[in-house]
Amino acid sequence: MRLTQLRSFHAVATNGNFTAAAKSLHVSQPTVTTQVAQLETLYNVELFHRVGRRAVPTEMGERLLALSRQIFGLEGEAVQLLRESGQLRSGHLRVAAVGPSHVTRMLVSFHQQYPGIKVSVSTGNSQEVLERLADYRADVGVLAQLAHDERFVSWPYSEHGVAIICSAQHRFAQRRSITLAELEGERLILREPGSTTRTALERALQTAGVSPQVVMEIASREIIREAVLQNVGLAAVSEVEFVPGPGLRSVRIHGAHVRTYAHVVCLAERQESALVRAFVDCAHKTRPPAQGQ
Repeated sequence: MRLTQLRSFHAVATNGNFTAAAKSLHVSQPTVTTQVAQLETLYNVELFHRVGRRAVPTEMGERLLALSRQIFGLEGEAVQLLRESGQLRSGHLRVAAVGPSHVTRMLVSFHQQYPGIKVSVSTGNSQEVLERLADYRADVGVLAQLAHDERFVSWPYSEHGVAIICSAQHRFAQRRSITLAELEGERLILREPGSTTRTALERALQTAGVSPQVVMEIASREIIREAVLQNVGLAAVSEVEFVPGPGLRSVRIHGAHVRTYAHVVCLAERQESALVRAFVDCAHKTRPPAQGQ
């Protein structure tokens, strides 16, 4: 059975005759008559009683009409869904981000402009964000490094300094800033490999010839924060991600260019997607001013 044959049957059954059915389908009456006849011949059934110019569905025709109503009703819903999605009145945008601080303003702007779009957010380090994009588990990413990979395109969003956090008991707690040289021999808690905050600090330390004592590697920001509060060691954090709290201090790094960045990223093949373009446009509108060191 061809869908065109079922469509002709449905048009005749709902319009009551072959002439009106042909007009509704914008085809000739012989075409509709032929397609219905082919359907009856193919399955050896009678679908209509011809009463003058009227076509009255048989019992089998009524049963088939019940199914065709469902089929073409779902077809109409599918068309409506696609139209609304193209106009960004509905749909689902999946965002992967390195952290909430980098993406929150974009999400708020996007939701205000496109309230009908469902948004889900996953977090991870930059490498994990790129993997989600490459595997089509995310539509757009917000990460802290440029992706030097021709599969991706990116747009700059923001730039932030890296600070050192310490407990209130640490000797740096009363300082507003320190130099990299003062980290020599200090106990240091690092993020997991792949973290751009870690990479930025390690590059700066290597350039300065400074060797702190790495005591832990922890993937969780929350656990790092607790470890610092317990004075286990110091940790590096992007200034935009630092959340002040009792017993915790943030100290800026003076005399060194230690920065993290935020970029909006997507697969190159998906950069013209309506959802992706809408998110990128919202990100451009919410770009914060560049921060000084």
